[in-house]
Amino acid sequence: MSATDGAAGGVKTKSGAARHPMPELGRDQLMALIDYTSAVIYMRDADGRYLLVNREYERLFGLRREDIVGLTDHDLFPADVADAFRENDLQALAGGVPVQMEEVAPGDDGVRNYLTVKFPLIDADGTAYAVAGISTDITERSRAEAALRDSEERFRLLAEHAQDIIFRYRLDPDPAMEYLSRAVESITGFPAEDFYADPDLIMTRIEPEDRTVFEQSWRAPRAGTITFRLRRRDDTVVWIEQRSGAVLGDDGEPVAVEGILRDVTERMAAERERAELEHQLRQSERLDSLGQLAGGIAHDFNNILAVISGYADMLVDELGDDHPSRPDATGIKQAAARGAALTRQLLLFSRSEPSQAELLDLNAVASDMTRLLTRTLGEDIELGTALTPGLPPIIMDRSKLEQVVMNAVLNARAAMPSGGRLTISTGLEHGGGGDDQVCLAVTDTGCGMTPDVLARAFEPFFTTKGRGSGTGLGLATSYGVVTDAGGTISLESEPGRGTTLRVRLPAGAEGAPGVSPAAPTAAAFAGDGRRILVVEDEEQVRDIVCRLLRKAGYRVFAAPHPAEALRMCRDDGLAFDVLLTDVIMPGMSGTQLAAELRRDRPDLPVLFMSGYTSGPAPGGQEMPADAPLIRKPFEAQTLINEVHRVVSERV
Repeated sequence: MSATDGAAGGVKTKSGAARHPMPELGRDQLMALIDYTSAVIYMRDADGRYLLVNREYERLFGLRREDIVGLTDHDLFPADVADAFRENDLQALAGGVPVQMEEVAPGDDGVRNYLTVKFPLIDADGTAYAVAGISTDITERSRAEAALRDSEERFRLLAEHAQDIIFRYRLDPDPAMEYLSRAVESITGFPAEDFYADPDLIMTRIEPEDRTVFEQSWRAPRAGTITFRLRRRDDTVVWIEQRSGAVLGDDGEPVAVEGILRDVTERMAAERERAELEHQLRQSERLDSLGQLAGGIAHDFNNILAVISGYADMLVDELGDDHPSRPDATGIKQAAARGAALTRQLLLFSRSEPSQAELLDLNAVASDMTRLLTRTLGEDIELGTALTPGLPPIIMDRSKLEQVVMNAVLNARAAMPSGGRLTISTGLEHGGGGDDQVCLAVTDTGCGMTPDVLARAFEPFFTTKGRGSGTGLGLATSYGVVTDAGGTISLESEPGRGTTLRVRLPAGAEGAPGVSPAAPTAAAFAGDGRRILVVEDEEQVRDIVCRLLRKAGYRVFAAPHPAEALRMCRDDGLAFDVLLTDVIMPGMSGTQLAAELRRDRPDLPVLFMSGYTSGPAPGGQEMPADAPLIRKPFEAQTLINEVHRVVSERV
């Protein structure tokens, strides 16, 4: 049909209405149309020669169309670019249908990317005689896409090599794990595929006590950090720190959560260890404070007891055996002795009693401790003894041995909250080499210990009594005390079958190194006129000591403080044979006084007396470890014996 026939006959639409035919466009009109588009438009014949290019083509490549027509791409572009253009042209010509592809071409700022559509031009015979192309510059989009791909690849590499778990979890509409980094397997023991397959897996692996906090964190609108426990595939528990933030939907509600999961098990262990160390430090500081308090109380209390005991001794001596008041005086003396025992226990509890090795009768110590403990353990504890008679003596500081017994008894009491039986027993074991060992055992019928607890029982600060109920130092201290004395200490226990603490100490002998020998018993008037300078800041103690010494035949000179004693010696020229001095006094200690007087008399005999001697004395002058010391309160005969020994040693 010709154009004229179409115009005359008209064209009818489906509705029957006539529609005017499209007017034919001339070459100039077509060129105007393609010149004012931003796309690159061109036409090449079957041999690849340019037939037409638009103005955008001219602009991009800096050539006039008159110079381009008749040329091929090999005349305009590098060979590899021209070959690619030609291959795409042939594809369009051969297929007979439009084709789309991306092409690259050189530009002023580097390689440019184009999205190209090429379609064949077919003549009346159906032969493709040329190819037309429309290319849109997509360089910026391609660069953006490339940058995005690079960024995504870097993120992927970062995520895959990170030691932390990077995750994204979809909450709505269908909960699912959308992404997990590779670290999830090393931390949880499960591969990422397991979490993808089971969206509830992560929740089921969190410890039940922590699930509520975890669920709330995933629904929180704001970012935050939580710590929770997660059970690994191998059933071990790890601590996880989560830093996450919600992804909000159009309605402002969380639709997903993204974040990082980090294994902080080692950090949590370190924090717990630091907290435990801080707790132990506070315990030690409290013990130190208690020791200072106990020492101060003991010093004052023992001074009072020394006065009571001294006057009671004088009354007992002066009253005849048949005097009706003699039992009363004896009762006062016994009460003072009980007070001294309680003071010693106070010092034991605060670990403030100084060490002084001596020959001890283990049965006597066990009997004394039993009498004391009977009143303190409670009526629900049946306390008994099984003492082997005729044991050889042991060498040990009495207060330390009592501390070992006290620690063992207190532990046994704690193991029997509903009552039970506690037995203190002694015995003798004969060693293969002829070395005898004296044994002490404390046995209870309590709950016993598991193997794990038994293995750690002697560790410092280890306790099963709970925070605030025990220091964890009792058995550790006992271990040190017994070891220092050359002995061994062990525990035997089974859950539900009670516990036995067993101490073995070498049998001692008179004259052993480091052992304080027993003071010789002095006669009633052993003083024989020897002169003693007594220095004591407590007036009543000073008075009773002076009276006891005068009664024993000594000439006594008294000073209320060290400064007065020095004045009496240096200004008044006081001559005396023995110095008997308290240790802790205002202004100057007894050890400092002795050091001052020994500058002029290096061989001056000195006997110290004190109710509390733990730690350095005021002024920093330490009391020598082998210095003769009598502890307050003391009996009259003990005082006379100790003074007599010091005098005798000088002679």
